[in-house]
Amino acid sequence: MEAMEIASSAIPVLRITDERIAREFYVDYLGFSVLWEHRFEPGMPLYARVARDGAVLDLSEHYGDGTPGCAVWIAVEDVSALHEELRSKGNPRSRPAIDWDAPGGPTLRVLDPFANQLRFCQPTGS
Repeated sequence: MEAMEIASSAIPVLRITDERIAREFYVDYLGFSVLWEHRFEPGMPLYARVARDGAVLDLSEHYGDGTPGCAVWIAVEDVSALHEELRSKGNPRSRPAIDWDAPGGPTLRVLDPFANQLRFCQPTGS
């Protein structure tokens, strides 16, 4: 059997339940940009792709897409700088802290309003 060639990185699908809150959190607070949005027709659930610094996430209001409470690991170059950026924004729903002893390197754990955990890690090697 021939090995399958992967065209790109995997993109996690995170379940959201409120478009306004998701935009406030992912765009305004975390600094992601919306790459595209899709609805089958007006009033239908949102499916959107967001990105920041090479990290790409899909956000879905569709029942059955993603599971609230999942964890996504995202490599970052400077976890301290990201931590300071988020602290300066003062989001009342989030007060992340850096776990300096996390496996893989210092990790900033951020819980989104839908119980998904984003783990921004500054890799230190194996």
